[in-house]
Amino acid sequence: MVILSEKMLIRDVPKDERPRERFIQNGPQSLSNQELLAILLRTGTKDESVLQLANRLINTFEGLRMLKDASIDEITAIKGIGEAKAIQILTAVELGKRITQLNYQDRYVIRSPEDGANYCMEEMRFLSQEHFITLYLNTKNQVLHKQTIFIGSLNASIVHPREVFKEAFRRSAASIICLHNHPSGDPSPSREDIEVTKRLVECGKIIGIELLDHIIIGEHKFVSLKEKGYL
Repeated sequence: MVILSEKMLIRDVPKDERPRERFIQNGPQSLSNQELLAILLRTGTKDESVLQLANRLINTFEGLRMLKDASIDEITAIKGIGEAKAIQILTAVELGKRITQLNYQDRYVIRSPEDGANYCMEEMRFLSQEHFITLYLNTKNQVLHKQTIFIGSLNASIVHPREVFKEAFRRSAASIICLHNHPSGDPSPSREDIEVTKRLVECGKIIGIELLDHIIIGEHKFVSLKEKGYL
């Protein structure tokens, strides 16, 4: 955490200790409330740095608990904070509230190959290049995240399990479903499709994250490699 003396401005702080740089290097969890607010405020005044302004804001509201319920008028009453800065702060507060209120029951549930194909069919069936996409699921088979892993012709040496499973660890996923499209419209699996699938199955068994299916998307039709017996 960066602590400024009364006359020390942000430009006097070593670059690798400034909030933005530390955010990039170490992630937001490494920053104090003061530093996170300083990033939102962006600039201080001619008399004090943005970190000092952020600290005064926190002290005025005795922490984040009261700040989250503050009005624009209350925030702009603080010297150095105009309407634009107040709106930025309250926007961040509102986004935080909405994130905590997300209803996990609204997440898409995949119970069958059809569910997986339907989730991506309209997005993938018109693509002119092959896209390899992974769906990351929780223990209830709800979709936590969807990510495009690779664009181009499918090849076992290019679609590396490391890239597929890396996001699974980040999302604490229990299982995954992989999908890719065939621009020709014919979803029949190729030798490369089967090789990639077998490689992912083996890696998933080792690390404990199951590959539930590999679905190939065509023109309004699909092929499940699980149903074909390759998983």
